[in-house]
Amino acid sequence: MKYADLSMNVLLLLPTLFLPAISGAIAGDTRNVSEPVVPQSCQMLKANGAVDSTSYIQDALNACTSGKAVYLTASGSQSDFYSGPLSLPSGVSLRVDKGVTLLAIANPSLFDTGNHTCGTLDDTGKGCNPFIQIKNASGSGIYGPGNIDGQGNAIMIGKSQSWWQLATEAKNKNTRQNAPRLIQIDNSKNITLYQITLKNGPNFHVVSNNSNGLTLWGITIAAPANARNTDGFDPMGSQNVTLIHSRISTGDDNVAIKAGNASSAHISILDNHFGSGHGMSIGSEINQGVSDVTVDSLTLNGTTNGLRIKSDSSRGGKVTDVTYENICMQNVKNPIVLDTRYDSAATGGLIPEYRDITFRNLNVLTAGTFTFAGYSASKPLSLTLDNVHISKGSVWHKQYAIIQGSVVEDGGGICDNEKTF
Repeated sequence: MKYADLSMNVLLLLPTLFLPAISGAIAGDTRNVSEPVVPQSCQMLKANGAVDSTSYIQDALNACTSGKAVYLTASGSQSDFYSGPLSLPSGVSLRVDKGVTLLAIANPSLFDTGNHTCGTLDDTGKGCNPFIQIKNASGSGIYGPGNIDGQGNAIMIGKSQSWWQLATEAKNKNTRQNAPRLIQIDNSKNITLYQITLKNGPNFHVVSNNSNGLTLWGITIAAPANARNTDGFDPMGSQNVTLIHSRISTGDDNVAIKAGNASSAHISILDNHFGSGHGMSIGSEINQGVSDVTVDSLTLNGTTNGLRIKSDSSRGGKVTDVTYENICMQNVKNPIVLDTRYDSAATGGLIPEYRDITFRNLNVLTAGTFTFAGYSASKPLSLTLDNVHISKGSVWHKQYAIIQGSVVEDGGGICDNEKTF
């Protein structure tokens, strides 16, 4: 290994095997979270192929009794519904049957917020409404086991490129694309996503903002590794959140906990599998603080980053009481990244502070780069390593970081729970 100012012991021991498993007590989320129960149907809708079903579905949602769900089902050989933006009323859910797919029509004009910018580039990227919006709601949800497809790879109607190609153009031109998020949850409580497959989001797949009580149980999120800005799940300014028994592979952060406008706290990420993507992230907007986060029993295979906290002086804040435990990683370029200068050109006085960060029972099976970069000698990182196993050939960077504990250089083999996914 190569070290930069590494003030810790490195022990070389015989290989040690540990089995990732959920802790007996679920920390983070303060709720007692149990497997969701699918609500009864208020109305059953039959698939009608390529016809625009926006009004068909929305009218049924608006007429549905609180506590029940509109049920999308197949009709003979037809199993697809095509729709523009949808909104779930408070207490009302949407259920997609097995083998059925709800597809977002790739027409920017349907999602435009009023300034005729959806499907174009500008400096804000706020010109599109989401495909499914849950706003000011309580007890609403989206249930599977069917699919919701954002068609990020489809050529936009009236355009010559797909949503994802627009995102690539935005990167090349250093601007922002106007593309709809797949599911947006705002100012809501006790929202459930259960056994639903979400794929090909034109932008982020699931975003919660200023919400309290959110359960994502047994869901799948899938987008290609090269599909830009297709974050899997971004809880922003949200409290009491649980993501459990789920799989996420995307072209950006698998999960990104943010706190730009409000604090995020009491978050549990339990028994999940991450494939392609940028990893299990906190940040980069943490202005209002992130605290009490538990990531337990996570397997990462092929992510560019593993466990990452990222921010800078333009959007920093405090990240405290974060525990990562029972984690297995393989083929991860950067297994751990704690970075307080995410944008090296950023300016401002919002200095990131990362305190009481614990890594326990980690097994990193392939060599990678570990980064612990505090902001200054007066604002160092504070973290603990407990039973952390890494692979030979790994590179270690440390600056302004107080690290307690040690690592064992004996990583190898395969992740045990890889076989169960």
